[in-house]
Amino acid sequence: MSQERLSPARLGPRDVLHVGSAGLRTRPLRVVLSALGIAIGIATMIAVVGISASSKAQLLQQLDRLGTNLLTATPGQGLFGEKVKLPEEAPGMVGRIPGVQQVGATGDLDSTVRRSEKIPESETGGITVKAASEDLLKTLRGSVASGTWLNGATGRYPSVVLGHVAAERLGITTPGQQILVGNRYFTVIGILDPLPLAPEIERAALVGWEGAGRLLGFDGHPTQIYERSTDAAVSSVRELLSRTVDPRNPHNVQVTDPSSALQAKAATEGAFTNLLLGLGGVALLVGGVGVANTMIISVLERRHEIGLRRSLGATRGQIRIQFVTESLLLSGLGGLAGVVLGAAATYVFAASGGMPWVVPLWAVAGGFGATLAIGTLAGLYPAVRAARLSPTLALHAG
Repeated sequence: MSQERLSPARLGPRDVLHVGSAGLRTRPLRVVLSALGIAIGIATMIAVVGISASSKAQLLQQLDRLGTNLLTATPGQGLFGEKVKLPEEAPGMVGRIPGVQQVGATGDLDSTVRRSEKIPESETGGITVKAASEDLLKTLRGSVASGTWLNGATGRYPSVVLGHVAAERLGITTPGQQILVGNRYFTVIGILDPLPLAPEIERAALVGWEGAGRLLGFDGHPTQIYERSTDAAVSSVRELLSRTVDPRNPHNVQVTDPSSALQAKAATEGAFTNLLLGLGGVALLVGGVGVANTMIISVLERRHEIGLRRSLGATRGQIRIQFVTESLLLSGLGGLAGVVLGAAATYVFAASGGMPWVVPLWAVAGGFGATLAIGTLAGLYPAVRAARLSPTLALHAG
């Protein structure tokens, strides 16, 4: 009579999921507390990457809106360190360069700005006075928050447009009010929106080119020329700009690209995130240690169950897969909660700052993948320990 060799029944995916989740269903509070460490680590990492990506996206949007085809020309220093002046006709000459579309200019004035004569002249609040050409705002792609910009009529009379920082420091909220420029009152006719590419304009009181000469003694020499060209002509314009502004002394002209600061900021936006990502990684590691500790305690508490399953025919491999699956489910729940919390934190931050909400897919996939790796590592030792338990001793201990 032949004897058939018995073989243990195989566990299908559904069976593995059922036995692996048994411990989680019977101890929900422990599951929540254990998954909390994983959730905090993943939420930190997702939020750090998301906030950095949202900030970078906002900078890139600003660059797209403001353009990278703006160049400025300012006077440098002479051979002996003396201040030099740009020619009065320089803005018009720059406009003749092939590819140049708009040209605007400002001229610094030796005048102070005060709310009234009761304020000492020394308390300027860092506000400067500049003569401004009519095409300046169009060249900078700026806009007026309230009121109107200088034109051929208003630029001849005592009227002034304030940058938004200058308006805040003077306490001016609406046009129509008067401020003291030098020793004469000027009427505020407009307040500008922020100008990221021209922070010097944000902190200035701007008067018309003709009015500045007639009322404030402006000599007509520009101190900063802004030009905007086609994207294809930026390089060629850069090479010609200094020689066009001052043909006799081109070395006295400094040419800069205002958008380079925003470009550099966008490029380095994620540099500081490495430290914060490291902190999130530490929190994730601590969460993994918590999961491993939970699984070890679970093995000790469930020795009777393990012995019973072994005596009924469960193999050591099936016991191992049960506890590894339980560890993976525990970590996966924490990782899923962390992804949701991190994305929500990013959304709140982006909405409060008027930024686009960006959570990179690689961060979500990488974060969740890290939780599964942590769960696998955290569950290996408890699973091996559970599989090595003798059925007889486990039942006796139970």
